Amino acid sequence: MRLCTMSRLEKKQPARCTDLPLKNADICSKLKILKQLLKSCYGPTGRLKQIHNNIGGQVVTTSTSVVLLPTLSSTEPFINLIRTSIINHISRFSDCGLFAGILCLSLIEEAQLSSLRKDVCQKVNKYLLGLCTSYLQQEDCACKVKVDFNSSHCLIRLAHGVISSKPACVLRESEILHITRLIVQGFLLTVPCDKPGAVKLGRIVTLAVEGLPVMDSTIFPGLLLETPDLSLHLTGLLNCGQLRTIIFTASLAGDLSELGEGTIVVHKGMDVEVQILDQLLKIGEKVVKDEVKLFMCQKVIHPVLQQYLRYHGIVVIERLGINLLEPVIQLTGAQPVATLHSIPPRAYGKVKEITIRQFGSKIMLHLVPTEETAICTLILCHRNETMLNELKVACEKAQHVLRLTLRDQFAVYGAGCSETHLAAYIRYKSKTIDLDTATMFGCMQTEYVLAAEGFCRSLESVTAALDHNGGSSLIDLTHAHHWTLPTDMTTDEMDRTLGLCRCGVVQYCKDYKWSFLNTKYTEFSPAAVSGEADVLDSFTAKVNGLQVAVETANLALDVQYIIQDTN
Repeated sequence: MRLCTMSRLEKKQPARCTDLPLKNADICSKLKILKQLLKSCYGPTGRLKQIHNNIGGQVVTTSTSVVLLPTLSSTEPFINLIRTSIINHISRFSDCGLFAGILCLSLIEEAQLSSLRKDVCQKVNKYLLGLCTSYLQQEDCACKVKVDFNSSHCLIRLAHGVISSKPACVLRESEILHITRLIVQGFLLTVPCDKPGAVKLGRIVTLAVEGLPVMDSTIFPGLLLETPDLSLHLTGLLNCGQLRTIIFTASLAGDLSELGEGTIVVHKGMDVEVQILDQLLKIGEKVVKDEVKLFMCQKVIHPVLQQYLRYHGIVVIERLGINLLEPVIQLTGAQPVATLHSIPPRAYGKVKEITIRQFGSKIMLHLVPTEETAICTLILCHRNETMLNELKVACEKAQHVLRLTLRDQFAVYGAGCSETHLAAYIRYKSKTIDLDTATMFGCMQTEYVLAAEGFCRSLESVTAALDHNGGSSLIDLTHAHHWTLPTDMTTDEMDRTLGLCRCGVVQYCKDYKWSFLNTKYTEFSPAAVSGEADVLDSFTAKVNGLQVAVETANLALDVQYIIQDTN
């Protein structure tokens, strides 16, 4: 016996080991660039980024973290550690990705600039995170508001905050308000009313239409499916009461490898394809006999079967796809059929009406439910593909943010006001720290105060990132909210330039004392304020983003070695 071996084309290279990555100049430079990148995208006036992979592909224009971070790539494992952590947060909560990224990188930078040991920074960061989350969970927390479901105002402000912070959508204020109202309307439609037992939320199916004005965007109860050339097959189906429906998940293309569950008996001397086609036509005869009017398949339907069904006045929809399968089932009440052998009576569902709707060049089939359903379709229109893609992402984020209010019925002040408020609260609490508490962290009181100040500066750096036009960020020393002074104004002219704080809940008062952001001020306990804010952020996403930022920063500070396989 002779063994044949294949030699390697190249000699195997040893793994590359980097010790103390935060003292590596190249890694620190990349961290700084990433921080600048995220800060420049932050907020309603954030700068857009065009991303193109160096091996080709589509050019992406965006400023939103949902698109930006997954598109970025790095060969540096330390950068990918941070990036992946933020992406995981976004995948679960949709919002506050840039907030978490900027805060995480700021905490790392503050720890590097301080003369403190890394373990002290980590322990203090963890303690202050607990202080923040505990304060945010309190009923008397002065930087959150309860979401009132008896009115749509709070929901509109939450959705408006998400849509208005995406400059790549290129929307006028009237268009932002129109889209916001549609999102809130859709959200309310997906929450079932007066349903006994466990509540199952519905779904908003979003269809994008390029080339039409944004104000043509609309929402429909029920489901719209993109199905071209259907007008010839819908005669007599409009307003027909209840229309019987069936859904197949097995392929009806006639391919032996995709027949789904069950067995096919092949007789000797007969063509397999002919036998399978006979079986498909038996299904057609069965649904015609059972007076089915809408025949849908997740996969492909054989052309002969399609012709047979349409000849008998049945509307046929193929290639439904996995994403639309669940909403179709929920809307019709049909049970999907995964076999070609039998159709149980419970498999049939029903719709009230089938109509055709057209938006631009797209012809859509509108399935109207027989009773109130939690499924609706949002038709999104915009002038070009880039704006439309960004708008679709923003709308999906806004929908998720509204759903999060069903878990925690709170929102926090937006536009940087919750961050400045938390920073002031931590400074006030840290003023009274005793020696025993500092000893728990293995440091002196002065070192604790220094670490706490770095945490507060990190929070304030997120707020400062909102300004991209050279203005000055201020904080009032009463409520600790965020204010912006335009570049061409001085502090002596504040009485006629500052009307409301950035979130819109605090009104200017000449008796207020002021401090520029990231400058020393006397510690104080931020006072609560009454009134409705114009800008709100998701409470759940903000709290989780805060936790992810601190925990990721502590993890990064703990990394001693990076071992990378270079083969």
